[in-house]
Amino acid sequence: PVVTDEVSKRVVTQPNSFDIVDSEYFSLKKLLPSGNLVGMDAKRIKNADKITPVFTKGEVAGKKIGDQGTAPKKVFYLEGPTSTKFASSPTEWITLIPTTYNADTLGIRPDLIKRPITSWKELLNPEFKGKASILNIPSIGIMDAAMVVEATGDYTYPDKGNMTKPEIDRTMKVLIEAKRAGQFRAFWQDFNESVNLMASGETVIQSMWSPAVTKVRSQGVPCTYQPLKEGYRAWASGFGLPKTLTGKKLDAAYDFINWFLSGWAGAYLNRQGYYSAVLETAKANMEPYEWAFWMEGKPAEKDI
Repeated sequence: PVVTDEVSKRVVTQPNSFDIVDSEYFSLKKLLPSGNLVGMDAKRIKNADKITPVFTKGEVAGKKIGDQGTAPKKVFYLEGPTSTKFASSPTEWITLIPTTYNADTLGIRPDLIKRPITSWKELLNPEFKGKASILNIPSIGIMDAAMVVEATGDYTYPDKGNMTKPEIDRTMKVLIEAKRAGQFRAFWQDFNESVNLMASGETVIQSMWSPAVTKVRSQGVPCTYQPLKEGYRAWASGFGLPKTLTGKKLDAAYDFINWFLSGWAGAYLNRQGYYSAVLETAKANMEPYEWAFWMEGKPAEKDI
């Protein structure tokens, strides 16, 4: 599998090797200065005006959400089609057209832990020595570590997503000490690794993604995507276009993106426990009982 850091390297060093890139919004501050991505013309995106305000305004149901780190609204617009500067207010030039987003937490094996888990700090609880894991994608894993540090009450970051060097050192010190103490069974880097660790019982608490929890449960193994009192770690991904794309290839890229936002793909993602960029079209492609279960948290009226 191609992991996050490899995608970033390819955008910066090989912009002529792809027609569309699927990348995270937190990567944009590294990618944009290369000049290898272009702003997408909102006038060519049919549902651009229906993209959820999570991205355009940093709001959910009219309420402001967390603004730490690279919140999508901070990097959603460019000053111009070939600009390497983010716009401070909406323009017609979009950096990434959102594909999916979610908020992650810890996965646990409730059958093996046998007590309530309510805080991120449990990831480093010596009770789970040798049975914990954290993901090995530095830009994401350090955020999970920061959630743990804050949960212990040891330190509160002004902005976890924009740490100072002393804050990075402080966070890494906590991880290194935990590793030396034997806290971690492994550091996973892809979906299947996380599934195998949890399903086998090699870990009982770890960084996890929503579909991985579903995969473990589909094997008949108890696994909970555990809500924690400190909240979740949010993320978002989107499609970007390289500067090398022109002519019919550029037209095809816009056609694909428009199809992606038209509903089928959004409905598919919603059924995986993710959230899609244009909820209106996704809802139109789901049965009412599916929408009620996946998006409104209601009991399933039929088999899902």
